[in-house]
Amino acid sequence: MDLMLLIKAAIMGVVEGLTEFLPISSTGHLILAGSLLGFVDAKAKVFEIAIQTGAILAVIIVYWQRLRETLLGLPSQRQAQRFALNVLIAFIPAVMLGLLFGKAIKANLFTPTVVATTFIVGGFIILWAERRAQQTARIQSVDDMTPWDALKLGLVQCLALVPGTSRSGATIIGGMLLGLSRKTATDFSFYLAIPTLIGAGVYSLYKERALLSVDDVPMFAVGLLFAFLSAWLCIRWLLRYVASHSFVPFAWYRIAFGALILLTAHMGWVHWAE
Repeated sequence: MDLMLLIKAAIMGVVEGLTEFLPISSTGHLILAGSLLGFVDAKAKVFEIAIQTGAILAVIIVYWQRLRETLLGLPSQRQAQRFALNVLIAFIPAVMLGLLFGKAIKANLFTPTVVATTFIVGGFIILWAERRAQQTARIQSVDDMTPWDALKLGLVQCLALVPGTSRSGATIIGGMLLGLSRKTATDFSFYLAIPTLIGAGVYSLYKERALLSVDDVPMFAVGLLFAFLSAWLCIRWLLRYVASHSFVPFAWYRIAFGALILLTAHMGWVHWAE
């Protein structure tokens, strides 16, 4: 058992869990962390996607009561049926575009330079969205969403196929621009993450199964565990945060961090592996 590899797996798990549900891009941070750690081979790419499942387990635990009520109510309750339908509708666009363009995107856009650029662009979009958020939102609960609202949010989520954009950032900020309250957009982003990230993780493991062996189990187990623990802490904090704060600090973080990456790469201070 390679202790250094397990340490890298733990670090990557923490990065995944802390960044998956904040509007700062978990994929972008994983690309950068993997570059610094020398964790950039084909197996590492599968690992980065697979450990998202650990973060999703944290979402399921935090939202278990609502998820349980929805599952039990599906046969007879219209509200539960509409909620499940909205999540399904929002889930479909990313699946379709991911299957069509996922391979090309990974081959050409999964680079530190692209991540840094989208960090900066996304930061300015958040600042713009927060100025508009001063207007009264028309949707105050996920139960008030229509299938049309869900479809629009699903299309917005597709922007996150570009690394550095942030899936949660696209759905939360996009939701706010589409008329959802900050809390409603955050809640729906979490619900939508469940099928999206589980689906991505299972598909990646199946597709790249030839790369994996029993010897990889400890590495994946450590990554999943640390992703779960850090995500659980992050979700609980974020739900309290959005009740009384804006996402402006995350916008400035994205801009500053993206600029730092571009500067270090341009000056040759850090060699960011592609």
